[in-house]
Amino acid sequence: MNVIQGKTECRPIDTGYDESRIEMLNKRFGEMIDKKLIHGAIYCISHKGKVIAHGAIGRNNSMGIDTPMRPDTVFGIASITKTFTATAIMQLVEDGYIRLNTPVSEILPQFAEKPFDGITLWHLLTHTSGIYPDGGCFPEAAPKDTWELIEAAAEKWDGKSEFDWISAGISGGLRRPTGTEWQYCSFGFALLGEIVTRVSGKNVHDYIEEKIIRPLKMTDSGFYYTPETAARGYIFDEGHKNYLDKIVSGEINGRDGEGNVWDKIPSTGGGIHSTVYDLIRYANAYIYGGRFEGARILGRKSVEKMSTVQLTGIPDHCWNANEPDRLYGIGFDIRHGQSFSYSDRTIMHEGAGASSLDIDLEEQLAAAWFVPFDTGANGWSAEPLYNVQNIIWSGLI
Repeated sequence: MNVIQGKTECRPIDTGYDESRIEMLNKRFGEMIDKKLIHGAIYCISHKGKVIAHGAIGRNNSMGIDTPMRPDTVFGIASITKTFTATAIMQLVEDGYIRLNTPVSEILPQFAEKPFDGITLWHLLTHTSGIYPDGGCFPEAAPKDTWELIEAAAEKWDGKSEFDWISAGISGGLRRPTGTEWQYCSFGFALLGEIVTRVSGKNVHDYIEEKIIRPLKMTDSGFYYTPETAARGYIFDEGHKNYLDKIVSGEINGRDGEGNVWDKIPSTGGGIHSTVYDLIRYANAYIYGGRFEGARILGRKSVEKMSTVQLTGIPDHCWNANEPDRLYGIGFDIRHGQSFSYSDRTIMHEGAGASSLDIDLEEQLAAAWFVPFDTGANGWSAEPLYNVQNIIWSGLI
């Protein structure tokens, strides 16, 4: 199967990496495509600050259209966005405007009443607030999905008063007492986005683009498509294709909203689009203490804080997990165990299962890959994610 090569900065061997493992990576991606686990893949790998591998294989859509995935294909990074939101929060901590233990109620008055008054920014960042998690996390008969609660409130909204999406989202109460269980909550990161807006005085989407994305020269990344990035966008379905086509033609502006209540809610739980190459620039800023190629997004101590396990004895039962001691940092996942071969000083995050960003701070190795699932994956598969991680890390000499 044909592999389209992207831009690299040196040969793998120049940094002490075995090039044959890239060949194995391409071979395995081809086999996963043949098995219909995925219908395409893009990847970018850097070692010691240099891009050593960058390629694409398969097709760039879920519709069976015979158009190739390319190294510069733009795709939604989904929940990897949460790490950018956490970075923005840490910038405001560094600037002295907030602390990680600042009560949410000091910024969002809807949290001033019990049982929400004990929730801090730290709880939102570590998914331990107790607020109802994402739908599908638990097989409950009647889960109180925050987004469904917001949608129900929006249907009753008069369209004249200010729509209070925060009160709607927390109207189901808490599923667990604050600080007692890890429950994956994207709504919590929408709240963090609103907090960034209120503390900084700048819309959080603009803040993240101005303070993180642009300094790192992530030219293909952001919350909004341009005609140029839309032309290279991965196509999820027919509706998404029509949306991208309208941006390319100039019929609509990618920065314009839908004109409904959802425009009021920050997309800081999963709204950024990017490329694997751009994500590697972001990853290297973490590897080098918050700085990369002259740009500073964080101080070294903030990076250390975010990459340190924050939880002790907090269980995780999401998606049938039975983990008595969940390992999690500030906005970053920190997973150790039998499935993973990276160093203990590794931070990572998946995006809707179909993308991953892994940053090994000890080995100075970073990898970003996008592997949209096909019919054989039945919605999710570990093979294009965890197995791929092991292939990539096996190249270290």
